[in-house]
Amino acid sequence: MTTPTRLEHDSLGPRQVPANALYGAQTSRSIENFPLSGTPLPREIIHGMALLKLAAAKANAALGLLPGTKAQAIIAACRVILTGAHDAEFPVDLFQAGSGTSSHMNLNEVIANLANEALGGQRGAKAPVHPNDDVNMGQSTNNSFPSGAKIAVLNQMPALIDALNALAQALQAKATEFAAILKAGRTHLQDAVPITLGQEFAAYASATRAAAARIRQAANELLELGAGGNAIGTGINTKPAFRAEIIRALQGESPHPFRVAADGIHATQFMSSFAHVSAALRNAAFDLNQITNNLRLLASGPNTGLGEIRLPPVEPGSSIMPGKINPSICEAVNMVCLHVQGLDHAVALACGAGQLELNTHMPLIGAHTLQAAQLLTNAARTLAEKCVAGITADTAACRRNLERSAALATLLNPRLGYDRVAKLVQESLATGQTLKELALAQKLLTAEEYEALLQAATAPNL
Repeated sequence: MTTPTRLEHDSLGPRQVPANALYGAQTSRSIENFPLSGTPLPREIIHGMALLKLAAAKANAALGLLPGTKAQAIIAACRVILTGAHDAEFPVDLFQAGSGTSSHMNLNEVIANLANEALGGQRGAKAPVHPNDDVNMGQSTNNSFPSGAKIAVLNQMPALIDALNALAQALQAKATEFAAILKAGRTHLQDAVPITLGQEFAAYASATRAAAARIRQAANELLELGAGGNAIGTGINTKPAFRAEIIRALQGESPHPFRVAADGIHATQFMSSFAHVSAALRNAAFDLNQITNNLRLLASGPNTGLGEIRLPPVEPGSSIMPGKINPSICEAVNMVCLHVQGLDHAVALACGAGQLELNTHMPLIGAHTLQAAQLLTNAARTLAEKCVAGITADTAACRRNLERSAALATLLNPRLGYDRVAKLVQESLATGQTLKELALAQKLLTAEEYEALLQAATAPNL
């Protein structure tokens, strides 16, 4: 069955467009031109640009450049788009024209058609509201797209920070619960001096809080917008007050304290603020990956590994080994962390690949930075709720491994001297007896004195 169409025109000539589509000729060409990934540009970036369009319409109206009826129709159309009601009208592939012109014009066309229908016009007629002359007044993709992408990433930040803080709280709760459980520390995957299980988890909590703080600090750079700078950031064809008016309007619509770019040309050429945020997300992925790897090691076994903690079972672990339980949540988070590192690498390469007055890799930069933030949000929350909250300690295994650790010799040095302790180590290796058993049997220490050494070794020394 043939889909009904309507005839539209753009600067390249006539073009058939699906009759019911809110988008127009240029979007239709983009759908045909970029059949690359099958993944459209994230809706959050479309919404970020829609919020910017709303602010620009308010600014143009305030400056006397856009009639009130048109401005209100554009604003109303943007508000509807921000509800997600027309998300299906934005099908352009993520991999498209490098400045994001394809998706930007897709948005202009949808806004214009919604506004025109509200004002009694026909879909596709470009009147009384024109997608370029009215919706896009004083704007260029080169500033609108990165500004919209910044808005999208910033909108994700509260959820990400909350998720990381929730993970830190879950880890800190386990640190408190496990505070008195002595165990062997390990460096180079070899026995090291004693530590408590609580101290290990407290360090994980500290790492998570620090990751959240770094992300929060890096995100501040996204608050500077080049919106209103037009083609290369000089503000050509706009009034001097236009940029400030856009920011003023945005601040009335958003909780973020946006500011006008100090150098509009710099803001158009360089995507370094995205690289900075992406790097902070990558660093958080490094830390979450290490934490989950540590949890997997500590839970390994349960009988032939370290087995010092138990992770909550979330699914059967094998199709052929009954009763096997795998660290599935940790493994999923590991994969997220590796993917985030890959996204950051692509963002870093793209941010460094601009030429002259423009970076032409902005859809990738915006989409990948946003995806990394979304993935980390979900990973941190899942790790906290489905793994960390249910972790239990095997106190007996912790103590058993501690007693067998050759590194306990370090604790005995100040009390017994290096040479005597060296003989104890040799005897322990030869007989299989622990250092504690030998020291007590030879009456070099009492059980109380030995325990006091362990407690002193794990006491904070700040």
